[in-house]
Amino acid sequence: AAAALTVSVAAEGRAANLFELNFWLSGPRYDAVVPLCEESWPLLQIQQAFAEKERRFWNSELTIVGFERVHEVKFMPWASGTIPRRFCTGRVLTSDGKARTINYSVAESTGFAGASSGVEWCVVGLDRNWAYNPACKMARP
Repeated sequence: AAAALTVSVAAEGRAANLFELNFWLSGPRYDAVVPLCEESWPLLQIQQAFAEKERRFWNSELTIVGFERVHEVKFMPWASGTIPRRFCTGRVLTSDGKARTINYSVAESTGFAGASSGVEWCVVGLDRNWAYNPACKMARP
């Protein structure tokens, strides 16, 4: 057994054969199919994630009760071949009666396991962990 191990370790390296190549990993193929800013799917995702974040991490019952003046800021603002993203902004009405600015992006294939679009968002004044500081600037293009 020791001799076989020595021979296998000392054997020369060889190139991968046709079946060992990663030929199926040819890179991203995006279709630039991204939900619009005003569609219900991204807004519902934001509403649910906001309520969960407030409840779980900040012990707060604050929720988003409505959206207004939602519009697109930019679509695919970066170089060709990057993940297609739609950057949006608008106003949210929170359960404490205040209207606040929201910046968010919807990106292709960035949801769970890359199977759907993903949403990143920031409500100005409620970025308590400073993930998009200053004033949610990092959530914009």
